[in-house]
Amino acid sequence: MTDPQSAAAIAAEHLALVEDGTRALLETVAGLAPEALAEPSALPGWTRGHVLAHVSRNADSLVNLLTGARTGTDIPQYASEHAREEGIQEGAGRPLEAQLADLRESHQRFLAAAALMAPEDWAAEVRHRSGAVFPACDLAWKRLGELEYHLVDLDGGYGPAEWPELFAVTEFRKLATKLAGADLPAVELVAEDTGDKGLIGTGAAALTVRGPVRGLLAWLSGRSAGTDLARTPDTALPQLPPLG
Repeated sequence: MTDPQSAAAIAAEHLALVEDGTRALLETVAGLAPEALAEPSALPGWTRGHVLAHVSRNADSLVNLLTGARTGTDIPQYASEHAREEGIQEGAGRPLEAQLADLRESHQRFLAAAALMAPEDWAAEVRHRSGAVFPACDLAWKRLGELEYHLVDLDGGYGPAEWPELFAVTEFRKLATKLAGADLPAVELVAEDTGDKGLIGTGAAALTVRGPVRGLLAWLSGRSAGTDLARTPDTALPQLPPLG
C-alpha cells in the first residue's frame, strides 16, 4: 500500500498543476468566438463543444472516485459507458457562457472533493473506468492529463509548447515505456532539452528521432505528426498504435 503521507504530498503537488491547467483552459475558452464551439476540434468526430463537455464530465467522474476512496465504497467512475457518452453529447451544443460555467463549477466540485481527503484516503485504491486499479493520489495526475491533452485538442491556440515541463517529461517517460516492445519498427527517442531517452518498438533501432521533449510527447500522444522532429536517417516516422 502507498504510504499515506507520501500519497498526500503527491496529490498536493499535482493538484497545484491542475489549478494552473484549469486556469489556462478557462482563459483559452474565454478567448474563443461563440461560434467556434460548433467547429471541429483536433479530435476526429468531436467539435470543441464535445471536448469541453467531456472535460467537465470527467471532473465529476473523478469526484465519484475520490468519494469512493474517502468513504470506502465502490463508486464507479461513470454510471455506465452509455451515460458517459450521453453526458458528452448532451453538453456539446451549449453556448460559450454555459460551457465556461460548467468548467468552473465542475472544477470546484473536484477541488471540494479533494479537500475532504485525509492522507489515508489518498493511499486507498480506486478503479478507473478502464479497469486499472491505482492509489487515489494518482487521480490528480489523471485530471492534469485530461486538461493538458484536451487543451491541445481544443485547437484554440494552446499547443504542446505550453505544456508544463514536469507534465511533458513525466508523460514522455510513461508513453515511451508503454510503447517499448510495441509492434512497430524500433525507434530511439532523444529529448535534446532534458536529456531523456527512450526506445519504442521491437528489434534494433534503425531510426533515431530527436527534438524537444514536448515535441516528442506530442508525437507519441497523437497530438502531432512529428514533422518538426529530426530523424536519422531522414526517413518517414512509423505509424504509432493507438494508445487507448
